[in-house]
Amino acid sequence: MRRTRILTAVLALAAGLLAGTPPALAAGHTAGAALAADSYTWKNARIDGGGFVPGIVFNRTEKNLAYARTDIGGAYRWQQSTKTWTPLLDSVGWTEWGHTGVVSLASDSVNPDKVYAAVGTYTNSWDPTNGAVLRSADRGASWQKADLPFKLGGNMPGRGMGERLAIDPNKDSVLYLGAPSGKGLWRSTDSGVTWSQVTSFPNAGNYQQDPSDTTGYASDNQGIVWVTFDESTGTSGSATKTIYVGVADKDNAVYRSTDAGATWTRLAGQPTGYLAHKGVLDAKNGYLYLAYSDKGGPYDGGKGQVWRYATASGTWTNISPVAEADTYYGFSGLTVDRQHPGTVMATAYSSWWPDTQIFRSTDSGGTWTKAWDYTSYPNRADRFTIDVSSSPWLTFGANPSPPEQSPKLGWMTESLEIDPFDSDRMMYGTGATLYGTENLTQWDSGGRFTVKPMVQGLEETAVNDLASPPSGAPLLSALGDIGGFRHTDLAKVPSMMFTSPTFTTTTSLDFAEKNPDTVVRVGDLDSGPHIAFSTDNGANWFAGTDPSGVSGGGTVAAASDGSRFVWSPAGTGVQYTTGFGSSWQPSSGIPSGAVVESDRVDPKTFYGFKSGSFYVSSDGGATFTASSASGLPSGDSVRFKALPGTKGDVWLAGGASDGAYGLWHSTDGGASFTKLSNVEQADTIGFGKAATGASYQTLYTSAKIGGVRGIFRSTDKGATWTRINDDAHQWGWTGAAITGDPRVYGRVYVSTNGRGVVYGDTSDTGGGDGGGGTDPTPTPTGACTVTYKITNQWADGFQADVRLDNTGSTAWTGWSLGWSFANGQKIGQLWNADFTQSGAAVTAKNVSWNGNVAAGSSVSFGFTGTWSGSNTKPASFKLGDQSCTVA
Repeated sequence: MRRTRILTAVLALAAGLLAGTPPALAAGHTAGAALAADSYTWKNARIDGGGFVPGIVFNRTEKNLAYARTDIGGAYRWQQSTKTWTPLLDSVGWTEWGHTGVVSLASDSVNPDKVYAAVGTYTNSWDPTNGAVLRSADRGASWQKADLPFKLGGNMPGRGMGERLAIDPNKDSVLYLGAPSGKGLWRSTDSGVTWSQVTSFPNAGNYQQDPSDTTGYASDNQGIVWVTFDESTGTSGSATKTIYVGVADKDNAVYRSTDAGATWTRLAGQPTGYLAHKGVLDAKNGYLYLAYSDKGGPYDGGKGQVWRYATASGTWTNISPVAEADTYYGFSGLTVDRQHPGTVMATAYSSWWPDTQIFRSTDSGGTWTKAWDYTSYPNRADRFTIDVSSSPWLTFGANPSPPEQSPKLGWMTESLEIDPFDSDRMMYGTGATLYGTENLTQWDSGGRFTVKPMVQGLEETAVNDLASPPSGAPLLSALGDIGGFRHTDLAKVPSMMFTSPTFTTTTSLDFAEKNPDTVVRVGDLDSGPHIAFSTDNGANWFAGTDPSGVSGGGTVAAASDGSRFVWSPAGTGVQYTTGFGSSWQPSSGIPSGAVVESDRVDPKTFYGFKSGSFYVSSDGGATFTASSASGLPSGDSVRFKALPGTKGDVWLAGGASDGAYGLWHSTDGGASFTKLSNVEQADTIGFGKAATGASYQTLYTSAKIGGVRGIFRSTDKGATWTRINDDAHQWGWTGAAITGDPRVYGRVYVSTNGRGVVYGDTSDTGGGDGGGGTDPTPTPTGACTVTYKITNQWADGFQADVRLDNTGSTAWTGWSLGWSFANGQKIGQLWNADFTQSGAAVTAKNVSWNGNVAAGSSVSFGFTGTWSGSNTKPASFKLGDQSCTVA
């Protein structure tokens, strides 16, 4: 597993929802200019999991309400009816990509509709924005934001400790947040709207994973790591008096307040020499349980202990499941069975080999049993069975020798929670998935409990490259941590990631345009070759041979006929080969570290880019010549591709805000480039099936056009662009890769940094841009009713949903709804309809797929807009010339 999952662009520089009814991040949003837009349905190419799940939170008063947090991929809510997870932070946009990292979650036990998320990915310079606390009154369907004056670290060392964010169970307007980087303890008394530092708290922490790290990543002070309330010391409506706080300080790990946070003292008699990863309180029996490790995790930790503190007497008891001398790991995952509070469980989170360990006690830690134990080494007896048939890749294609098993029970198991309403259900997070069981109490009766992935809908891979060949599998992906997949069915989890060899991270892949069965990929791994080939469209692989000096994958390109390859690996210069890489020769005329691609027609033509210069080879990669093209981005945050079917047709995207930035096109093999004046910024470029009647393939890009950041499509060679995502579907940073599908018009595959591979399908089956709909002359007859609902509102903007009901007896074959705003409101972005606005007057018309509305049926659309002073709802609506009833 890759040890740190860091945004690709940062290093270079230093289950989906239906459009129209998605979660939205409200506060701080600025409505963009009106652009042509198409209505898309967005989903994930199913992988199910693929990353670290450091936190799981069950609501304590409502059954089946649970949330999960990820380190870079947002937050999720459990859907009991389907046993799937719903993503909640897809609305996080490009400029605030760091807010896809979730350092903590809190679900309100007083009002279960309320949920809070502390967001921010890095505390050092890699993250351009400060952290924030998001608050929702509708279970994460929409959010408001409180910006913080410091950064938070959802992907920093120590991210498995927690929870750092906590709600007072007696007075839910009071919240606490433990901050990193020496920023101390923070409190809100107005339900998360404003925050201030608790100046009376005496210790901001001092533990650093590696004080010598000059990047600020491993040297960050991990700070305040958890907050726990003793609910028995308060009454409804009054602040809880006793609060415990965990601090990243091996000598002073736990503090307590007995006066509702006014004053704080170090808890007397506590263990020293360890960090308290978790503090879980059993108010019924009066015990605070603590899981300790000598390191902050989530990867490291060589020694640990578990302790119990009696809150009434102040007595400390070492209840470690094994003697400290026998640990080679720390403890972190910690939970109490709320139905039977004497039942406690803990994990050996940093036991990488031969497996993680889970411990269980039914007598408050007096005695323990293990999830597995040795019979006679290396043989082991398990109290569990594990079924990964829903995510078969979790075996990693391994066949280890005992005592290892495949699949493993897990690693990095810092989150572990027993359902407070169901003693048989437990969930726990690993470095690759979220596991669970629904017959946990079999453990106590001598039976075996069944572990299965409980992760569907939670997609957490970081995507480095994408390819959609013209034949064979529709999608090939290059991923961080788990290598990549060949999707033959986007709705099904592939049986296995790429193996033979298995890269921890695949950095680049390509296929031969004229022979798509030939595929190449390159990537990172601890030892072995960094390149692999396939002759059956990625179904099976064999390893190539590394040139001397290779230390990482870099980028790779396949000739259009598959006869040769050019590779720009990390650690050495650009190389070329004929055949399948049994021997390599250094390319001349091109610098090390250049990005390489192939012409999609001429098998001997390859291209490269490095530091503002474009390079061309016409002899199969043996020699490159620098092009005379000028004005290209000077940095290396650039991606380019050659168009299939036309020799020398090259598109280049990239740049930076302090220099050249945008989209360039060459029709002469890179000899010259023309910058598109209508694209302000662009970071990716891809091609897909041409629109009906179009002579040029469809272009796709992650870009800023018309002042708006989004995913865009052009069917006319870049002359005009249509935004195909919306503000609720942004997925943070989408700058690594994009590709259309050459077989399905309008389908686009989008890379994310933690939300997996997102793909979209258009409702515009006709294949034209300019809004994605038709413009009929609607002549509806009969009665109509309009329901206008403001679903979210912030300082200068709002979001609204409109439902139009056909309450008559005749079907509509087209509709046009008009109204006027009373207070100067201005629509910025509207989905599921076309619109025009002139002054106060607005007209919304059907698009191609929702013009037919049967009697008794309805149609809905939504929009975001701006307001000032007042935001009065429209008083009347007209369907054509006919007035509608306002609900």
